[in-house]
Amino acid sequence: MNYSIKATSIAGNDASLTIKKSNINFGTSEKTAESLPNPTELFLGAFASCLLKNVERFSDLLKFEYKKAMIHVEAVRLEQPPRLDNIRYELEIFSADQNLNTKLLKRNIEKFGTIYNTVGMSCEISGEIIRLGIDD
Repeated sequence: MNYSIKATSIAGNDASLTIKKSNINFGTSEKTAESLPNPTELFLGAFASCLLKNVERFSDLLKFEYKKAMIHVEAVRLEQPPRLDNIRYELEIFSADQNLNTKLLKRNIEKFGTIYNTVGMSCEISGEIIRLGIDD
């Protein structure tokens, strides 16, 4: 598989990504630092997207149903050299299905997640999957 995106930046303003038929604005200037995602946040968003995509993928393969999934991701930024370290996530899956095996799902995400494995080669990742009832 090959992937392709385009990005544009306007001097003194901000930037946008074009991915398929979607445009995603992001901040490159101080004036939108509080309103638009920065590149690090987009990177963590890609990580979160990978996990959520795999929840959907493995719900079919592992034969479980879920109502929704939510993820919270945090990372520590180190200074010398600038890089991310110690990415931590908490993935909540709202499901009443007893077929949901969170340990097996976590193992599959860690083994088959493209972004997960790419990131995992450069920094520590830790996290947990929590099953919540559909009424939570």
